[in-house]
Amino acid sequence: MTNKRSAGLLLFRRTGQGSDGGVEVLLGHLGGPLWAGRDAGGWGIPKGEYTPEETPRDAARREFTEELGLPPPEGKYLPLGEVRLSSGKLVTVWAVEADLDPALMVPGTFTMEWPPHSGTGQEFPELDRVAWFAPAMAEKKLIASQLPFLERLLGLLKG
Repeated sequence: MTNKRSAGLLLFRRTGQGSDGGVEVLLGHLGGPLWAGRDAGGWGIPKGEYTPEETPRDAARREFTEELGLPPPEGKYLPLGEVRLSSGKLVTVWAVEADLDPALMVPGTFTMEWPPHSGTGQEFPELDRVAWFAPAMAEKKLIASQLPFLERLLGLLKG
């Protein structure tokens, strides 16, 4: 069991249109060659790992900036709780109502050996794009382990 922790922000906006109550969420498509051809299940909540010296909320805000190259939105942060992944990692997410133009994103990058076993390191974007999705489409796009956060957000907004 790993003791790694990750935190992130799930942005939502109200459009006032549609049968889903007019809500959209901002998801990021995972960058790098392993995710390049994957759409369904290839999108996630902007998040990242942190150490015990940092609070989860501070980490979520920092990771948002690192992954999107934009400041985290201000506003009321709604706690969506935690999910423990099969790897043992504990993920904590907050929702915040905000609007963001996906075209403004300047993604952070990571380096990995590519092609495999080549000894060559290549740089790739953490997220190669972000987009707004209505809940029904977000359910299809999201990595399965992150679906509880979407469900919790929708429950909060209905309640």
